Parts: sequence; C-alpha cells; structure tokens
Amino acid sequence: MVVSRRRRTQVTNLRSMADDSDSELDTVCEECSSGKQPAKLLLCDKCDKGFHLFCLRPILVSVPKGSWFCPSCSKHQNLKAFPLVQTKLLDFFRIKRSSSDASYISCSPPDNIGKKRKRTSLVMSKKKRKLLPYNPTVDPQRRLEQMASLATALRASNTEFSNKLTYVHSKALRSANKAVLEKGGMQVLSKQDAETLALCKNMMVRGECPPLMVVFDPYEGFTVEADRCIKDLTIITEYVGDVDYLSNRENNYDGDSMMTLLHASDPSQCLVICPDKRSNIARFISGINNHTPEGRKKQNLKCVRFNINGEARVLLVANRDISKGERLYYDYNGYEHEYPTENFV
Repeated sequence: MVVSRRRRTQVTNLRSMADDSDSELDTVCEECSSGKQPAKLLLCDKCDKGFHLFCLRPILVSVPKGSWFCPSCSKHQNLKAFPLVQTKLLDFFRIKRSSSDASYISCSPPDNIGKKRKRTSLVMSKKKRKLLPYNPTVDPQRRLEQMASLATALRASNTEFSNKLTYVHSKALRSANKAVLEKGGMQVLSKQDAETLALCKNMMVRGECPPLMVVFDPYEGFTVEADRCIKDLTIITEYVGDVDYLSNRENNYDGDSMMTLLHASDPSQCLVICPDKRSNIARFISGINNHTPEGRKKQNLKCVRFNINGEARVLLVANRDISKGERLYYDYNGYEHEYPTENFV
C-alpha cells in the first residue's frame, strides 16, 4: 500500500505529506532509511515496513493495485519454472498439433523468406526499409526451453498468453480501432511488410517462436534476451493485450506496461493496450532509462505504430543488429505520453 494514499494506521502529521521533496515520515524506506517522497513509499500489507518504489529490486514504476507484500513477506520469491514438457507447452500456447507427428515442433525453414527479395544497392535498401521475419532457433529442444521461459513469466504474472489484440465488451470494441483517427496520421504498413508480419504470426501458430529467452533479473525483474543473432529491421513481436479507452485507465490502472495504440485528436477516442490480463513476450521487454546517455545506448528495438487494414497495430522491431545474449530494450517514451523511466536500471 502507499503511505500517501491508503494506510491501515493513519499518518499523524498529514501536513508532512504535502511536500514530497522535503517531508519526513515516521515510516522510512527499509532500503535507503529515508522517509522522503512519501507518495512513492509503499507499506507492506503484512509487516507494515516501508519501501520506495524506486528502491525495490526490481523497481516498481507505479503503485500496484490491491495488496502488496515486501520481498521478505512475499510468497512468490521462488519462481516455479514451467514444465519442459512438449504437450504442456503446446496446450499453454494453443499451438496446433500435427495429425501425423506428435513431436512435430521442429524448425522448418519459413516459406518464401527472401525469395521475393531482389538484390539492390545499399541506398535503395536503406530507403525502402523493408521489415524482416524473425529466424527461429533450429534446435527443437532449445525452442522448447524458450517457450518454457515465456510460460514461466506469464504464469508468474497471472497473464494468459495471447498473440493478438483482444477486444472485450466492457472495454473498447474493435470498431473503435480506426487508424484514420490518429492525430497527424499513421503510417500504412506496406503489402510486403504485412506479408512478413503474417508469416511471423503463422510461425508462432506452428510453434516456431522468436529466438528469445525470458530471464529473471533481481534488479529489472523479467527481461528478454536474444537467443541468437537478430538482424536490423527484424520483427520481434506485436505488442498485444486488451484494448481499452485511455480515459478508462487513467485513474484506475497501475500502468503495468500500458501501451498507446491510438492517439486521436478527440481524447475520448484515444486507445491503449493493456497487457495485464492477456499478452505475449512483449510485456517483458524492458524500457531504457532515457534520462541518461548510458540508458539511451541500450536501445536496440523501436516501437512503431502502423495502419494495417484500417486498424492501428503496434510492432516491436530491431533498430540495429542484436548479438546473442544481448538484452532487449526500447524507449517507453517514443510517443506522446511521459513514462517515469528515471529510476530504470
């Protein structure tokens, strides 16, 4: 819980909460021993000890909804790895089974990759900026390990796997997602790039996942690493989740990886993607600390919104060559909304 918003024991001196920069509270952060910035000071719902959002490891960017327990009191300190069993992974990711081969998860070269790509000069290649499909890991056992790492992270965060935008009746309907409403216009995904995106989607349906591994870092939480070399302009994944109106989420959502989908001139038409219930690996890709040069140097992905068949969609694309073992990062503040990244590692 947050000291300045809700406490089981009321703070005796309420005036001390007026100035975040100079105020001191009886409750101090267990990590830094300071009571400053009470608006960012959480109280454990079990032991009542205080912790700053930015002092926790991994840090919390925003106030969590509901009860919150400190690392000592949390019952989820030890992650339970998802079973490395092919049938369980097939069911978890709803992968279509082959009628002829129960052990069909093997990497077949994606159809037509590169066949239509003509050799051109470097200038033309840079100008056209065509997107590339990801290249799945060849070893089927390693790919099972990649899938299990994502399943572990999704299950630990109580998130259902989904690889597409979800429209729920109580939120925004699909009819509300009109790319034409984007303020200033939205770039249209070319036919060839749309085919590349469809190829990536089809590979995922077949169990040929992107060559990525989700790992847990004590400082950053769940993060994503490249499990093989990835070329510049490769489609990593689509950012997915429940689509909702921004106005519905401004005051009652904890901001966990919420992504802008549509920035309309009319604020009532602005849409966001909320991956707290349903999502894919995009939820665990880290953001850079764009307040420092060192943080900005980490960026190796770009977040791009496209008009695809009249609807707004968000893709994460490599903006340079990425080495095996390199952690993936993109700028949370690539668009109009400010996101508090100054405490990011």
